Amino acid sequence: MVWACLIACALGAALGAATAGAQTAASSAGATPSRPQGTAPPPAPTGNPAQAAAPKEGQAGPATETHRIRVHVQVVNVPVSVLDKRGLPVIDLTSKDFKVYEDGKPQTIRYFRLEPQPPLRIGLILDTSNSARRQLSFQQDAASEFSFNMLQNRGSKNQIYLQTFDATSSILQDFTSDPDILNEKIRGLKAGGGKALYDAIYAACREKMMHAGEPESVRRVLVLMSDGVDGQSQHSIDEALSMAHRAETTIYTISNAAYGFTNPGDKVLQWIAEQTGGAAYFPLEETPGADLATGYLSHGQIGDTSQNKGLGAETGIYSAERLIHLADALDAINRELDEQYSIGYTPDNNTLDGTYRAIHVVALRKGVLVRNKVGYFATSGD
Repeated sequence: MVWACLIACALGAALGAATAGAQTAASSAGATPSRPQGTAPPPAPTGNPAQAAAPKEGQAGPATETHRIRVHVQVVNVPVSVLDKRGLPVIDLTSKDFKVYEDGKPQTIRYFRLEPQPPLRIGLILDTSNSARRQLSFQQDAASEFSFNMLQNRGSKNQIYLQTFDATSSILQDFTSDPDILNEKIRGLKAGGGKALYDAIYAACREKMMHAGEPESVRRVLVLMSDGVDGQSQHSIDEALSMAHRAETTIYTISNAAYGFTNPGDKVLQWIAEQTGGAAYFPLEETPGADLATGYLSHGQIGDTSQNKGLGAETGIYSAERLIHLADALDAINRELDEQYSIGYTPDNNTLDGTYRAIHVVALRKGVLVRNKVGYFATSGD
């Protein structure tokens, strides 16, 4: 949200109370969760108008007093990704190519831009449970490459923090813009233990993303690499998603499940991404191709990977050729985040009642895919 402070000078007049504003968010089409229990509408602010007494005869009037009035102006900021059928970003649209709806009601776009974009605050969450032991080295390679690509300019305002999870989650590196620091921590990862996926998402949103900067000034994103299976979480998937909504965080998921096996966690990863305005990637599922939408880029197209011969899909054994597509999926996420639009609007419903507001963005151009965060809670930022 954007807060505007106005300075008014008053002499002898009563000053009115300021109006309240609201916390902003970005969105995408998706489900609308119910208002959390215990959330009450914030009290309306009360004014303290200064009364200027009339001067008595022969006396000088009171000195001019300066009073600060804080006016809260609600602006909802919506980062929007638009992709073509191959998963490539579409970057030639204007504000006239979009329509924005809040809870099904059309809104007026107040500002629109493609660049410069607000900086990214990215949580990189890696599965280090026992099931990830065999592919951990490939996850490390992919994560290191992704971190370098997102932070390659030393003056970059983007920041990434590193989190791992097995039976518990651990933050190994706080937000940093130095890829070398991240690489050092990534290379030291060890696998082992149980799996508490939902707890990891819940903790990431509550402990890190909620405090990563105001939603209008940064883009909050989690990149999760896992097979989507949970066995030990204290929180449910609904609780994890509710916290992601409250933290206004988009989640991109990448499956590292063994090729050739039915994985129940795939549906979980798809659901998490859809409900937060992100995308799910399954780079080990299909035959390598050139489609960015599936996370396959040039890596799988170069040369003969003879070391992979004999590693049939039916064995579930990871080959270097297929695992390198973990990095390809991360590269597709990098490209998408790098070419997002920012759309801002002032909602018609400015009541701060703590309810969840769903946002739906429509691109008028045919044949494109639109992704954005699913909504925001209308609560005061005071």
